[in-house]
Amino acid sequence: MAEKKTKIFYLITKGNFGGAQRYVYELASSLPTADFEVAVILGEGEILAKKLNEKNIRVIYLPELGRDINLGSDWAVFWSLYGIFRREQPDVIHLNSSKIGGLGSLAGRLAGIKKIIFTGHGWAFNEKRSWLQKKAISFLSWLTIMFSHQTVLVSKSLMKQISTWPLTAGKLKLIYNGIDFINFLAERDARTLLLPNKADKFWIGTIAELHPNKGLDILIEAFARLVKDMLGSQTGWSLYLVIIGEGQERAKLEKMISDKRLDGRIILLGQVDDARKYLHAFDIFVLPSRTEAFPYALLEAGSAGVPIIASEVGGVPEIIPDAEYGLLVPPENIHELEKSLKYMIIKDHYRALTSKNIQKYIRDNFSMKKMVEETIHLYQK
Repeated sequence: MAEKKTKIFYLITKGNFGGAQRYVYELASSLPTADFEVAVILGEGEILAKKLNEKNIRVIYLPELGRDINLGSDWAVFWSLYGIFRREQPDVIHLNSSKIGGLGSLAGRLAGIKKIIFTGHGWAFNEKRSWLQKKAISFLSWLTIMFSHQTVLVSKSLMKQISTWPLTAGKLKLIYNGIDFINFLAERDARTLLLPNKADKFWIGTIAELHPNKGLDILIEAFARLVKDMLGSQTGWSLYLVIIGEGQERAKLEKMISDKRLDGRIILLGQVDDARKYLHAFDIFVLPSRTEAFPYALLEAGSAGVPIIASEVGGVPEIIPDAEYGLLVPPENIHELEKSLKYMIIKDHYRALTSKNIQKYIRDNFSMKKMVEETIHLYQK
């Protein structure tokens, strides 16, 4: 008689394809099908569901589930989850993101789920909010950890922020995000597909959601100052900033670019399918975020061997531990970002050194195989 499969339900609030969604996708599609039966419960957004369907992974869609707080919709989501858990009786529910973490952990407890795991991909109290909002979010995050049997943190910095909270001892586990082999396009091919008429220029680039947390306004301001400073040189005239991604900040960023008369030199490419395979197009990769947990974008840029400049926030220093691997700048510091960009552009040998070092460091320390094995161990523990 065949041994019963472990039934795992992944839950996530939004069905777009940011870092938390990639984490869900990678885990759900990597578990051995002989041992695990997998389903994913998600809310608004279509990209994640499409990718899961391509892998023949069952998707349960809750249309009323959204990121913003809405008491009526949230109440409906809670009872929908309770009904699903009672009917389906999963062995494990694995929660991702704050909203579904709170609703799912409580519904799971009431439904008698024996193993509830919550992954903290970042704390909402790190975002710019009022003191009262931060306190309320911290309390709700603590409740989620209490209702869950185990909480996974994707970086040491996230763990450090909550390790002194009451009754968390023994509930916290560090498991870094990991990446698998990526079939990167060659530099010339990537550039020709993205911007063929700019293929011979110097590309500063990033891949990010157009969201305030990503600090793209800071990058645009620093780049504008850099171009003005370097226009007297041949390099200055060849500089271009290429931003891949889409989001709510598009109109604001477009206005910034227009006001600075940098249309055509700062290019918002929008959403690009499987954007990471184009990373070799960039001479320098920049992640100027105001807040981060443990960004896949840096793991992928490092794996591609692209020189990196990033904000010193969250788990970023765990990816770039010192200057041999890349440059860290204080968040929201336009002057330091401009200075770091100029240094990285001028110092060819330094770009080559960090490129080699970060590529080896990522491949040695942040593998998909390790992430999946450590997570499976939690499921079976």
